[in-house]
Amino acid sequence: MSGFDTFVFIIELVSITSFGISGALTAIRKHMDVFGVIIVAVTTALGGGVIRDLLLGVIPPKSFNRPIYAAVTASFALMTFIIEYHHAKRHTPGEPFTGKFTEGAMFWLDTLGLAVFTMVGVAVAHESSVPDNSFLFCFVGVMTGVGGGVLRDLLCQNMPYIFVKHFYASACVVGAVVCEAMWEPAGKVAAMLTGTAVVMLLRFFAARFRWNLPRVPEVEGADSRPKK
Repeated sequence: MSGFDTFVFIIELVSITSFGISGALTAIRKHMDVFGVIIVAVTTALGGGVIRDLLLGVIPPKSFNRPIYAAVTASFALMTFIIEYHHAKRHTPGEPFTGKFTEGAMFWLDTLGLAVFTMVGVAVAHESSVPDNSFLFCFVGVMTGVGGGVLRDLLCQNMPYIFVKHFYASACVVGAVVCEAMWEPAGKVAAMLTGTAVVMLLRFFAARFRWNLPRVPEVEGADSRPKK
């Protein structure tokens, strides 16, 4: 394994851990049992990579050849479940219960996983056998970043985060484009680190200043259901 492959492997472990805990927390808040929590966590952590490999024609996806990814994710999901379970048991009835992990922790875990997975997607696309195609590389990066989160939200019966929350997939697009633009002139490691920083900064500022893309406002009294 080359030095760059080792670097990608390490940051992939960081991102699957972040996404795995994020998926576990979402499942816990939906009152799933421990098996459901682990399944949602593993799907969140590995889903984007599976989508990436299918887009690049890698069959079977790499996640199935590296069981350490699923093992690490399941371990952190189980640890998260145990922490939340014991925290809930000590909760005083009648008081609001928010869980051990705060919304801020969930935000940063999700943001870290999103940023790193997007850059890993761009890197894996570059290292694959497909012809040079900057659009494809950026597209694969974005799908790697958001894919697991979309699957998590669908399993938990939530509107996918990328369609409703401040500057989510848009931050991935900007970060992937920055990474791709810097790939040759700055080197791949510098490009990935810069792209990761861009995604995380955009997500931070979007949350801080409530940036959102435009949407059609709701009209009071309007019935949006299609007529039969």
